[in-house]
Amino acid sequence: MICGGGSAMVGGGVVGGGVGGGLLENANPLIYQRSGERPVTAGEEDEQVPDSIDAREIFDLIRSINDPEHPLTLEELNVVEQVRVQVSDPESTVAVAFTPTIPHCSMATLIGLSIKVKLLRSLPQRFKMDVHITPGTHASEHAVNKQLADKERVAAALENTHLLEVVNQCLSARS
Repeated sequence: MICGGGSAMVGGGVVGGGVGGGLLENANPLIYQRSGERPVTAGEEDEQVPDSIDAREIFDLIRSINDPEHPLTLEELNVVEQVRVQVSDPESTVAVAFTPTIPHCSMATLIGLSIKVKLLRSLPQRFKMDVHITPGTHASEHAVNKQLADKERVAAALENTHLLEVVNQCLSARS
């Protein structure tokens, strides 16, 4: 969620290439250390034992989503944290609050859409998902949250081939 679009020159090569053009709104973001991998328990390896979905599992799904403009993940930018993931497996609900790196981030909707698409592609259909901006962290919080909560708008956005390509780039593994 380093906002603004365009690309930046780093060490003689072009880095970024996000949506739009121009200068980055947050050219030098704070980078946070990645949390370790979750240890797998014997119960999780036992195929006979039902394995409920928890906040750490959801966090593990979204932590490696790429920022649209920088060669960093949402976890490395502290846009997503496990403490802002709420899950109720019995009620089939998942809520993810994400925090833009700056209050006027123009990429907030794209990042929220990327999180939502990752969850839609990864979780059973029974889950109802709420992806929203952490309250008080973005100037257009209400408008972005309204867009992310509107199923028709999300579906229409994913029919746009360019936008879907950008989302898929955010979800692809970096080499």
